[in-house]
This record gives sequence, structure tokens and C-alpha cells, in this order.
Amino acid sequence: MSALTVAALAVGFVLLIGGGEVLVRGAGGLAATLGISPLVVGLTVVAFATSAPEFAVSVDAALSGYPGLAVGNVVGSNIANILLILGLTAIVAPLVATSRIVRVDIPIMVLFSLVALLVALDGTISFLDGLLL
Repeated sequence: MSALTVAALAVGFVLLIGGGEVLVRGAGGLAATLGISPLVVGLTVVAFATSAPEFAVSVDAALSGYPGLAVGNVVGSNIANILLILGLTAIVAPLVATSRIVRVDIPIMVLFSLVALLVALDGTISFLDGLLL
């Protein structure tokens, strides 16, 4: 690995952290301005913004004839977000899960994951499956 590659990686990492900070502050401001829950903003605006890279990679992989890469990217990202990111965040700053998060939000997330599993059980995620998802 060349020094230029390492430097580019370091710069990219710094920009990623800075961009994350801007995204969090902007999302918090949006929630306050609109008078809605930060959780709602996180589930919508932040989720779409942070999912854009996975979308681009998955579409490119599928169009390039690598459907396994497309599915693996999405499933791997989901697993990393739930287990790795949430776990590391809790190590840095403990998270308080309200009863609504435990009783409503997490079961909904699990349900959506089960829907994705069910449509994939036949080995194909079709156009109609995509509409359902």
C-alpha cells in the first residue's frame, strides 16, 4: 500500500467523521425546527442519507451481474449497523432505550427484516418483491 493510498484513506476518514458530525447536527436541528422526534428524523432523513452508498453499490453490483454482492452488501450493512455500530456506540456512551423503542420501534425493525427474509426464501428477489420491500 502506497503512502498516497494511506493518506487518501486518512483524509477520507477525517471527512467522513466531519460529515457525520454535520449530518447529526443538521438532523437534530431539523427535528427541533419541525417539532418532531429525533427518532423520526433518524429513521427517515438520516437513514436515507447513510443508505445512499449501499444503494449505489448494490445497484452497480446487480447491474454488473453480481447479485450476491448486492444482497450481501445490504445484509452486511444491516448486521454491522445493528451489532457493530450500536454496540460500539453503547461502549462509548451508554444508550437509554425508552419503552416505546423496545416495544414498538425494535419489533417493527425486526418485522421488516423478516419480510426481507421471506421474499428472499425462494432464491430470487423479483420486481414484485422489490415493490413489496
